[in-house]
Order: sequence, then structure tokens, then C-alpha cells
Amino acid sequence: MYGLLVTEALLDVDAVDEIVPWLHGIGRVFAVFDQQDSGCVSYGVAVGDERWFVKTAAAEGATASLRRAITVHRAVQHRAIVPLRHVIESAATPALVYPWFPGEVLYAATTPRTLARSDPASAMARFRREPLHVVVAVLDEILDAHVAIERAGFVAVDFYDGCIMFDFAAQRVGLCDLDEYRPGPFTVEGERLPGSTRYMAPEELRRGATIDTRTTVFNLGRAIRLLLDSGDEERAWRGTPAQLDLVARATSTEPSSRHPSVHELAAEWRAVR
Repeated sequence: MYGLLVTEALLDVDAVDEIVPWLHGIGRVFAVFDQQDSGCVSYGVAVGDERWFVKTAAAEGATASLRRAITVHRAVQHRAIVPLRHVIESAATPALVYPWFPGEVLYAATTPRTLARSDPASAMARFRREPLHVVVAVLDEILDAHVAIERAGFVAVDFYDGCIMFDFAAQRVGLCDLDEYRPGPFTVEGERLPGSTRYMAPEELRRGATIDTRTTVFNLGRAIRLLLDSGDEERAWRGTPAQLDLVARATSTEPSSRHPSVHELAAEWRAVR
């Protein structure tokens, strides 16, 4: 009963003076993620019998990303998206409170870098050794979640394998770090958008380009290509020729040649899977 009451207090508090001392006071901080290149610092916090993931901004620009994440989560709910449960305000930063997902990020964008994707011990390499039907099921969920995101009027920005967590024990996927997703379409105002060039469409790297749902189609096509391959060199395709044709269309250099929507990409994926 005590644990339940403490957890309710975590979710009921709307503002505190300083986030970190308050977290130490209300529970046990069992993990600190302070090497992210996003400018955010996050905490694993045990409160009563439950564990939580609390994300804060620690660098200029990171607060705006967290505010975008709040907007996305308020508009979109899906079983594959780790839900935002609460927001706690402070003078320095908002704190976004998520339930702890018992999985591993397929690639951790940390400074310094962690294990390379090709390292046999890395989460990505171990995921690629999963049975083919498991990988396909994960891609099913990723696509379905992005259909919901599209339906809510948002486009993907900075989507890559660092947004994908996998619970190896439960064989379950969780999507996180959707902080750069935005209402679309919109125009690139800077030199480029944030993101991994392994996943980015050409227009994301060009000032003045239009970013819309066809850009998300490209991002998802790259996810299919990279997750259905046994290695980073893209020479060990595990899927079918029809699935590879789908990837080729989704990742066309010209947006007009891609699937016109995530919904249609997902429909074709189901037809060829």
C-alpha cells in the first residue's frame, strides 16, 4: 500500500523546485543516462514497487525537444509506443515520466560511443540473430505505430534504431525518443534536420525542402532494410524479393516515387510479408 501511495504522489505532483533532488527524495535512482548526444539526461527511478524513466533537458535546445515529445504523446497512443504518463515542471527543465520499459535500445547514441552495431554482443547484432518471424513482427508493430502517428498529423524526424527498444525476454518492441516528431508537412529551416544519415531521406538534408509523410515512408523503408539484414553492410538480406522491392520503392530518392502514405506502405507490407 505504501508503494502505491508513493507512486501516486509521483504522478500527482505537477511542479517542483529541482528535479534531481526531488527524485532522490521520492525514490531510489538506480540509473543515470548522462552520456546522450541529445542534450538530455534521464534517470531510472524505483518508486515503491514500480520503476520509471524520467527524462530531463540538460543542454540548450533539449527543452524544445521535450516540449515536442509532450505534444506527440498527447496526440498519439499505441501499444508499441512507450507512453508518457506525466510531466513535472521545474525552473530548469520539464521532467517527462514514462513507465520503465524492460528492454534494450538497439543502438545507444552516447558520447563516447557504445558497442558498434556489428559487435556480436550489441543489442542490434543480437536482435538480427532473432528468428525471422520475430523481426517481421517487430516491423509490423513499428509500421502500425507510424500509421497512428500519421493519422494524428505528425511526421517522423530523427527516427533510427536508437528509437527502437526490444525486450528480448518478452519478444516485445517499444518505441521511445520521439522528441523531434512534428506536425507535417513543414519546411526545413536550417541546413538539415537532426538524425542518422543511415535513415534520413535526401530532403531532410536540404534547406527549404518539404518534409511530409513521404519522408516518414523513406525512414521506415530504411528501418525495414536495416533490421531485415544480418549486418550493417546490407549484403545479407533475410527478407523476400517482394519485400526488397517494397524497400526500393519506399526509399526512392524522389518523394513522388515513394508510397504516398505510411498507411499504403503498411498495406503493401502486409500483402508481401
